[in-house]
Amino acid sequence: MIPIRDDNPAAKPPLITVIFIALCSLVFLWQQTLTQDAQEIVVMTMGAIPAVLIGGMSLPAELQQLPALATIFTSMFLHGGWMHLLGNMLYLWIFGNNIEDAMGHTRFIVFYLLCGVIAVFTHALPNADSAIPMIGASGAISGVLGGYLLLYPHARVLVLIWLGFFITTVRLPAVIVLGLWFGFQLLSSAIADSQTGGVAWGAHIGGFVAGLTLIGIFKRKGVRLFAPARRDRT
Repeated sequence: MIPIRDDNPAAKPPLITVIFIALCSLVFLWQQTLTQDAQEIVVMTMGAIPAVLIGGMSLPAELQQLPALATIFTSMFLHGGWMHLLGNMLYLWIFGNNIEDAMGHTRFIVFYLLCGVIAVFTHALPNADSAIPMIGASGAISGVLGGYLLLYPHARVLVLIWLGFFITTVRLPAVIVLGLWFGFQLLSSAIADSQTGGVAWGAHIGGFVAGLTLIGIFKRKGVRLFAPARRDRT
């Protein structure tokens, strides 16, 4: 199930959402200009490594280009492949505009980054001995999804359903789309082996819960939780 768009237009242009998408895309394009060895060095130096952040591990001197805490933020703008980037940017584009609209540009920046920070530590704390770098905007974007769920659970989301040769689109309430998404993260986290790398499911869960928790603090005073969505005019 892949979301395509929501029927919940924002009142103002999503300036910060567009900037985040542009930054992630430009950083990824820069990554693609590097050799394979150079790309691996970038991930090691700019990715968030649990063992370095909280486990007492030190990188070799030639890789110690940034303070460990700085990699929490740089890791949010790196991606491991085209599908990783496009999937994240699709979710941010669909759901980020309404969250930015609900809290304003400055608060949205803080909310997004804070959800990303919480996501990193949600993954790092139970994996303190892991030397595998974590990269991607997924944790921060998961926070956006959590906030959207509480603000606009009744907004309709157009999703693509692909089951073998059966392909169709259907409009579903956001509470179903995001609820199924979160359930998938929980299931995947339960069966995944965190020591073999791959997707940091715990970061997705931590970011989502952070968004649920923080949206009430960051939204503007006049914005209601569980508000009815705006509708596109036809």
